[in-house]
Amino acid sequence: MRTAVVYYSMGGNTRFAAEQTAKQLGAALIQISPVKAYPDKGFRKFLWGGKSAVMGDMPELEPYSFGGGDYDRIIICTPVWAGSFTPPIRTFIEENRSALEGKEIAAVICYSGGGADKAIAKLKSFLGTDSLAAELILTDPKDKPSPANDRLIAEFCEKLRG
Repeated sequence: MRTAVVYYSMGGNTRFAAEQTAKQLGAALIQISPVKAYPDKGFRKFLWGGKSAVMGDMPELEPYSFGGGDYDRIIICTPVWAGSFTPPIRTFIEENRSALEGKEIAAVICYSGGGADKAIAKLKSFLGTDSLAAELILTDPKDKPSPANDRLIAEFCEKLRG
């Protein structure tokens, strides 16, 4: 099955998970980045990122290459911001809504503090689905490497290979 791993990452944890997933599945890796970067340090990071997630913002994205017809499965990788998936991922989904129809969709969610279950629920709702092919929740896989996270990534990929 032709697979694309689409991700947004600010601190590198989601990038790490996306890279590991793409490597294990032999998938294309597609990075999504907003034209105007979010603050990445201190209070402003949480204020602007959280506000943008809560408000459902859809920032303009840097150019990226995604041919929806080239893939059978899309894995969306996002950190949790204020109990939701990130605004750049929201923009990607909206820009590619018709290309995502009929595709198998899976999700990888990375978080530090909480809200991963809420983020998955909001992602499903925005996608207009009750279920995903597979779901993976990781706690800071780059910053806090662990055999448990490595095992979870392997199990997620195995489920998708199923």
